[in-house]
Amino acid sequence: MTVVRFACAADKDAVASLLERAGPELDGLTNLPSGDENLDRLLAAAEAAVAPDVSAPTGQEYLMVLEDPETGAIVGTSGIIAGVGLSDAFYSYRVGRIVHASRRLGVHVTIPTLYLSNDYTGGSELCRLYLDAEWRKSGNGRLLSLSRTMLVADHPERFSDPLIAELRGVLDENGESPFWIGLPSHFLGMSFVEADRRSGSGEKTFIAELMPTQPIYVPLLRPETQEAIGRTHPDTEPALRLLQEEGFRYEHYIDIFDGGPTVEANRDDLLSTRESRVAPVAVSRVAARAAQAMVTNRRLEGFRSLIAQVGFDEHELRLSPDVAARLDVTTGDEVRFRILGPGARP
Repeated sequence: MTVVRFACAADKDAVASLLERAGPELDGLTNLPSGDENLDRLLAAAEAAVAPDVSAPTGQEYLMVLEDPETGAIVGTSGIIAGVGLSDAFYSYRVGRIVHASRRLGVHVTIPTLYLSNDYTGGSELCRLYLDAEWRKSGNGRLLSLSRTMLVADHPERFSDPLIAELRGVLDENGESPFWIGLPSHFLGMSFVEADRRSGSGEKTFIAELMPTQPIYVPLLRPETQEAIGRTHPDTEPALRLLQEEGFRYEHYIDIFDGGPTVEANRDDLLSTRESRVAPVAVSRVAARAAQAMVTNRRLEGFRSLIAQVGFDEHELRLSPDVAARLDVTTGDEVRFRILGPGARP
C-alpha cells in the first residue's frame, strides 16, 4: 500500500533518481526542475510551504511524493503552487475570436485568435505530477492527483481560486509538438526542451521579450498547428479524466509552448471539498466488504494520504491497524475521507 507525504530535503537523492529514470519522458510532461541547484531550491521551498504560520497563498510550492513503505522508494511526485505569477509572470494563450463584417458586401467572418495572457495570475496550480512507469497501476495515479485536492479541502485558506492544471499537448509521429513547430519556435530561437526548462525553473522574462504580444490569427497557422490547439496528449488523458471528475473544466486557455489545454475549477466546486467528510478514527478490524476511500490525516507536519478499504457510519471511520499506522493516526484522531466510486457518498 503506497502512501503520499510531503517532500523534504532528505528526499533529494531519491527524487533525483526518479527524474534520472524518467529521462526524456519528462520533456514537456512536467515542470519538475533538473539539476542540483534547482532541486535544492524546490525542496527547500516545499519544506517552507508547510510552515504552520502560512495563512494566505503567496506563491508557496507544495511538493508531495509517493512512497513505497516496504522499500522507502519514491516512485512519484505531485505538487501545488499556491499562487502563480506573483514572483514571475505566468503566461497562457487565451483562445478568443475576432469578428470582421461588411454590411455592404454581406460578409460576416469570425476568426479564432490566440492572445498572450496573464489571466491566471494569482491562481493556484496543480502541477509536477509524475509517476514511475512501473507504478502506473493499483490507483497510484489517482492517489497522487487526489492528495492535492484533499489538501485543498482541508486547508482552503492556503490556496486561491481558480485552481488550474496545465495538461501536456499532442505530439506528431516524430515525437515533436506541432504547436511548438508552427508558432513559438519561430520566435524563441531555442529548442522546446530548453524553453520548457527555462520556464519551469522560473526564468520567464524571455517569453515577454521574444513572443509576439499582438493577437495571433489562427487561420494563418499551418493546419497541424491549428489541430493541436487545446488537445491533450494520449498519455495524459487519464490525468485529464481524473481532473474532470473532480470538477475541472476547459475554459479556452492553452499552454504557450505545446498548445495543451489548461483546465480550472473553484475550491468549493471540487468533489474532494463537496463529498469528503471529517470523522474520528476507530482502529479495528474492517469487514471484507468495506468501501474504498481516499483518506488523509489532515496534518501539515507529518501529512499522509492513502487509498484503503474502510468502514464508516455517522460517527466514525474504521481503519485497520495497518492503515492507521501508515497514516500515523490512532483511535480518536480526526481524518478526512472520501468514498470512491460512481455516486459513492459517506
